[in-house]
Amino acid sequence: MKTPTARVAPHIDPQMTRISPPEPSPATLRSDKRAMRQAARARRRQCDPALGVALGERLLGERAPPAGAVVAGVWPLPGEIDLRPLLAMLAARGHAVLLPRTVRRGEPLEFRLWTPGAPLEAGSFGTLHPQGGLPAPPPDVILVPLLAFDRRGGRLGYGAGFYDRTLRLYPRAAAIGCAFAAQEVDAVPMEAHDVRLPAVATERGIIECDTD
Repeated sequence: MKTPTARVAPHIDPQMTRISPPEPSPATLRSDKRAMRQAARARRRQCDPALGVALGERLLGERAPPAGAVVAGVWPLPGEIDLRPLLAMLAARGHAVLLPRTVRRGEPLEFRLWTPGAPLEAGSFGTLHPQGGLPAPPPDVILVPLLAFDRRGGRLGYGAGFYDRTLRLYPRAAAIGCAFAAQEVDAVPMEAHDVRLPAVATERGIIECDTD
């Protein structure tokens, strides 16, 4: 008697037997971000903020903003790579340079026109921005600070979401993360509202990110 050939039950799709790992919960993502922020701050303390000079030279040599582009920069917080030399170089090239004013939580940043030597005033969260309210044109390029990044454009910020909201407000602006090369990680935990960066500038060069 011939032994019947074993068959997969017709009502079972073999593809359905491949179990994908569950998506992390929002609470898990927030916990992972907190842990990564702590590690990133510790790693950043080993870096020299003066490497911002090399970052500026790399950016202007490899991905210089187009002539006449309005560039939104950032005045460095303690420990961040120092972009002030780059801001001065951009202004010397004739670019209008903006600095962000941090407003209330839940709102995007507000930009103000900056010129070298202009007086600054303190804002929220330890930031500095130009005094007064000079009209600021919309930015063509936005330099984005961060605590950690990956090569898919994932960015870990400080947790208030200011830059995510700001980048969505200016979708045509070219966003470039600015960081020490040592701030790169394998993967940043990303939530639905997090905006990926198309490029990151470091003292070692420009990283074009795969955001697909």
